[in-house]
Amino acid sequence: MKYLEETPWFICDKEDTNYCAYVDTDSNYFNAEPILLHLVPNFEELSDEEKDSKLEKVALAYQDIITDHYDKLAKDCFNVSSHRLEMKTECVIRSAYFRATRRYAQWITKQEGIAKETLDIKGLEFMKANFPPILGEFFNDILQQVLKGEEKDSIIQQIKDFKVKILDGSISLAKLGNPTAVKKLQKYSGRKPRAGELFTEILKGAPAPVRAAIRYNDLLKLWKLDRKYNLITMADKVKWIYLKDNPYKIESLAFFDYDMPDKIKQFLNSYADRKKVFNSILLNKLEGFFSDLQWSLDLNPYINAFDSFEV
Repeated sequence: MKYLEETPWFICDKEDTNYCAYVDTDSNYFNAEPILLHLVPNFEELSDEEKDSKLEKVALAYQDIITDHYDKLAKDCFNVSSHRLEMKTECVIRSAYFRATRRYAQWITKQEGIAKETLDIKGLEFMKANFPPILGEFFNDILQQVLKGEEKDSIIQQIKDFKVKILDGSISLAKLGNPTAVKKLQKYSGRKPRAGELFTEILKGAPAPVRAAIRYNDLLKLWKLDRKYNLITMADKVKWIYLKDNPYKIESLAFFDYDMPDKIKQFLNSYADRKKVFNSILLNKLEGFFSDLQWSLDLNPYINAFDSFEV
């Protein structure tokens, strides 16, 4: 800050606050809101287009200010008279969410001087290949709305409505299953069932998708369907889902959503744990998101109603 005392940045905050929002290799993201509010007192009353224009002017001004100061930095800190350091404004962002390094979302309105409206997402969990696409699409939509200023109450109501669709069967199990490519199936398959036993031994440490695949194969063999339908083998792309208490004590089950025996389908319809799918896969991520926003996510505001109830 020593060499920026003549700039509007210093005027904005005498306490030397760090306005750098995020840094990754040679990219730096700066929060321009304080200086905009200082230079344009009615900034919040402007249209989105006017705000973007003002924001870009500040970004370009600071691009030049910082580049000019590189000369002094090079001389004072590195004792060189020439350098290749240069600051360039890559994009103008109206709002952003930074979860961790290389895990963020940003609502870009201008990129290299060209107006555009796009949501740029990097590294967030719901984009991973093993996340159910329909849940990822919902999270993506919620994220976009938050970045565009949607009210918290509206967001929570949408989450409640989506939860109802999951629980009441409006969304098929095939869409709720976790996609995966089966790995290390043989590594975690123990001895075959002995007399009086139904299922293959699953060795300690087996991941949930592997356990689910082994139990699918066991059920096909138990119900004598293994000659008509393919068993799950290494590298097969399948889906798997959590189960409720069931007669076979199976915790999760894998399946091919394109070739599912009727008996497997009936078993899943009876015992798939839709509530656990919502809580452990989607709600878990939403709670982390809300915590970062310093919002509370209470989908059942009456759950603690009995805490103060007296009889």
